[in-house]
Formats: sequence, C-alpha cells, structure tokens
Amino acid sequence: MISARMLRGVAVTAALVASAVFVAVPASGSDASATSALQVPTETATPAAPPIPDDPNDPARAMEYWLDGAGIRQAWSVTRGKGVKIAVIDTGIGKPPVIFDGAVADGTDVSGVGSPDGRTPVGVRDPNHGSWVASLAAGRGNPDGTGMIGVAPEAQLLSVSLGFPGSASTKPFVDQVVEAMKWAVDHGADVINLSFTTNTLDWDRSWDEAFLYAFEHDVVVIVAAGNRGSGTSMIGAPATIPGVLTVGGVDQTGVASQGASTQGITIGISAPSESLLGVSADGTLRSWDGTSGAAPIVAGAAALVRAAHPDLDAANVINRLIRTAVPVPDMARTPDPLYGFGLLDAEAAVTASIPRVSTNPMGDLKEWIRVYRRADAPEQPTPEQSATPVAVPPLPPVEQSVDAASPLLPTEESLRYGTLPLLALTVPGILVALGVTAAARRIRSERGRRTPTP
Repeated sequence: MISARMLRGVAVTAALVASAVFVAVPASGSDASATSALQVPTETATPAAPPIPDDPNDPARAMEYWLDGAGIRQAWSVTRGKGVKIAVIDTGIGKPPVIFDGAVADGTDVSGVGSPDGRTPVGVRDPNHGSWVASLAAGRGNPDGTGMIGVAPEAQLLSVSLGFPGSASTKPFVDQVVEAMKWAVDHGADVINLSFTTNTLDWDRSWDEAFLYAFEHDVVVIVAAGNRGSGTSMIGAPATIPGVLTVGGVDQTGVASQGASTQGITIGISAPSESLLGVSADGTLRSWDGTSGAAPIVAGAAALVRAAHPDLDAANVINRLIRTAVPVPDMARTPDPLYGFGLLDAEAAVTASIPRVSTNPMGDLKEWIRVYRRADAPEQPTPEQSATPVAVPPLPPVEQSVDAASPLLPTEESLRYGTLPLLALTVPGILVALGVTAAARRIRSERGRRTPTP
C-alpha cells in the first residue's frame, strides 16, 4: 500500500499566540505560513454506503497523493465524515463555486473587520489561507468525481474569520482566539483546526480557559507545528498547550520537511506538508506548502474517526490517530520530536481495533494549570480548629512586694534566717563558758584553803 511509503516523514507541531504566523508557504516560496489504557477494545467500524464519485485519473485528484498515501481513500469505504463539524479558525472560508457547496454550516467573524458569517477573507497577507485549509479538510469536489476533494468530504464546516497580526483588526489577537474557540464549541464543533503559530512556547493565560472549555466539551483540537521556512525553528503555542494534537509535516516520500515543518516534543503525528493543493476564495486551485496544510488533513481524518465511532470521546479519537500512525525508520524514539508517533494512516485509525484510554494521551491542560498556575491561585481559606481548648487554672496571685527599708535595720528575713539561729547557738555557748569559768574559780579557791601556810 502506498500509504506507508508516501507518508514516511512528518515534522513537528504547530501553534499560535500574540505574534501569530501562518504555518503555510505558497509554492512560489513566499511564507504563509502516556496514558493508561483500559483493555476495552472498540468495535471495528462497519462499511458504509457506496463510495462517492472519485476519478483517480483526474489531474487534480492525481496531485492529491495523500489520498492514497495516508489511507484516506480506503477509509472512505467506511465513512466520509457525515454528521461531524470541523471549525476552521483562520482568515475565513471564501465562497468559491462547488468546493464548499453545502459544506459551511455556520460562521462568524471575531476580527471586527470581516462579515458576520465569517465567509469574507480577512487580512492583507494570504487572505485565501482559510479557504486553502478548509478545502483540504472537507472540500466537496465536483459531482463527477473530478477536482480537488477534502479528507472528509461529507463533514460540515464552521467558518470563523479572525485577523492575524498585520491585518486591519483592532482587537487583540489573543482575545480573538478566545472568542473564536468559545464560539466554535458553542456552535457544535467536534473538531477545531488551528493552522497558525505564535513562535513562543508560552501562551496568554486567557487561553487556559478557552482551550479548557473545548476539552471539557469533548472537542478534538488540531494544531500545526510551524515551519522552519517561515522562521519557526521550534514549535510554539498553541502547539505547546497540553491536550491538543500537534501535526508535523513531511514531504512526498514521508521524510520530515526541512522547510515546511519544524520540531518539538509535543508533536503527536505527521502528515504531508509539501506540494499540497488548496482552493482559493475565487475558486483558483493553488499549490502550497506548510504544516498549515498538514493540520487540516489530520483534522479531516479526525472527522472520519468521529463519524465512524460516534461513541468515542475526544481523547480516544486522538488515541486512535496516534496509535495507528505508521512508524518512520528515522524515528529515534516514540514520540519523536520530528514525527511524533509516526505518519497518519486514516484507514487504520477508522478500522483498527484499539484499546480505549481514560485520559488524553497528549496531556491534561487542567492538571497543567493546577501545577504551573499555582502562584495565581486564590488563597486557600484558613482551616477551622477541630480541637476543644483545654481550661488552664489561673496562677496564684503574685505576692505584693514590701517597700524597701533602711539597709541598717533588720528585716523579717534577716531576723528569721540570721539573727535568731545565731542567738540560738551563741547563748548556750556563753552559758557553758560562764559555767566552766565559775567552776575553775571555785576549784582554785578550794585549793587555796587546803594548802598549809609556811
């Protein structure tokens, strides 16, 4: 099967923040850019209705080498993504003929300069970016099976137009992303695609709540890793946010792209990022490069998995994608900083029997917030004492001090402990001495009487 051979290389994750950058590069060369498993295997998806019209000999279809290389055509025998909504938060999905007919279910603008339905391209630099991304994820193709077609051609799209730095938007970019994420979740997004990066590892704290909102509402968030060709040497936010599935890019042979991808430890999976196709807002077919295109290929595959396994939560959708990825010989470890868990295999992700997991294999944002945002957490209330105080009897009153007297006069203490004992010892001694003296005198006087006179 061509899938493993054609997709043997994928590169890095993507993201975006205050200085957001498209992770796409037009072909002309300008920049645009561990988990514990519960041993409960999921059931293999049941093959669906007859395949949609698909002429592999059509020049446009023949250029979409990822349809076979990533097992997408094979997955279509089971599902084409019907009933799943993919939110494309980008420059807005245009209104070219055919490619998006009946595909865009709803939309909005968060830039302040687009149209209310999110269908007017926003920005001066590559306003067609959102249309290219959407056509890769869920383009319809022509009724006769010709023309470009997306990975999930029966999925619905939500178009959210936002203004990247450098656009006419006066709203802070980080605030636009927060509003866009919440709108997409509230309007039924099952998958959110973010094909941009901020070239910084950290992200604005307002994104904590926005991304957590998506995760808590069971939404799969797919982000691009970024491109070396546009100055991204390492992944940046939102590709660094725990819980998102970051997509690296590979060339047609499956080798990590040197210009249309980057690297980082949060990359989860790889998909084609070179010689891609995209339909512009005016209907023009365009060749372009970048993980901006690799991300919607994976977002489309996520829609196929969700349609085939509607009972699976977002964590298990991501788990199926990465556990069925095709390992690359160049991978030093798993996950690898260039390829993640390997190359996308949509057919295996849809049909394989994979044990379910209880947590998101790409991380837990809520736990990350608890650990790394502790300094900003409100003070915990002081616990109440549970022990009963012990009553201590009062001490005896302090004796009143006696006014100091003259040092020449005897005190009560000196009389008691000095004078009286001394008297008790002295008086008997004097009496004994007097008695001895008197006895001696008497003896001498008696001797004098007895002595004869000469």
